[in-house]
Amino acid sequence: MSFGNENIRFRLAMIIIGELDRKYGRLARRLAMNILGDRSDAEECVNDAYLAVWSTIPPQLPTSLGGYFCRIARNIAAKRYRANAAQKRNSFYDAALDELAECLAAPGGPESTLDAKELTAAIDRFLDGVSETDRVLFLRRYWFGDDLASVAARAGMSPRRASVRLFRIREKLKQYLIKEGLL
Repeated sequence: MSFGNENIRFRLAMIIIGELDRKYGRLARRLAMNILGDRSDAEECVNDAYLAVWSTIPPQLPTSLGGYFCRIARNIAAKRYRANAAQKRNSFYDAALDELAECLAAPGGPESTLDAKELTAAIDRFLDGVSETDRVLFLRRYWFGDDLASVAARAGMSPRRASVRLFRIREKLKQYLIKEGLL
C-alpha cells in the first residue's frame, strides 16, 4: 500500500517540478549562471533548488513561489561559488561583490545573523524609496549578478552611464545605512 502512495507522491513531484521549471527554471538557471559562470554547475544548483523546494513546502508557505525558488537557487549558487572561489574567479560576480562591499559592514561576530536580517530590512526600505529604474539597476546588478553591459542594455543606457548611476545608488545606500546606524 505504501508503494502506491510513493508512486502518487513521485508523480505529483514530477508535475510540480515540471511547472516550476516551465515558469521559473530559465530565470533560476540564468541567475545561477551569472553567479557561477559555469553552465553545468548552474544546472546542478537549479536541480538542487527543485529538491529544496519540494523538501520545504510544506511547512514553508511562501507568498511568491517564484521568488522563493529563485532565492533558494541563488543561495545554493552562492554557496557553490564560495566553495569554488579558491580554484577560479568569476569576474562578473566578483566585480559586483567588490562594488557592493564598500557599502556593507564586514561579516562576522556573534550578532551577524541578527545584523544580516536588519541589514536586509534596511536595504529593502532603501530600495522602496528609490526610482523604479534605480531599483531595477541595483537588483539586476547585485541580486541577479548581471554584468554591467546587460544591466545597461536592459535600462536603455550606456554601460558608462549605468556604472555612474550604480555608483550613486551605492553612495546613497551607504549614507542611508550610516543614518540607520548599520554602518
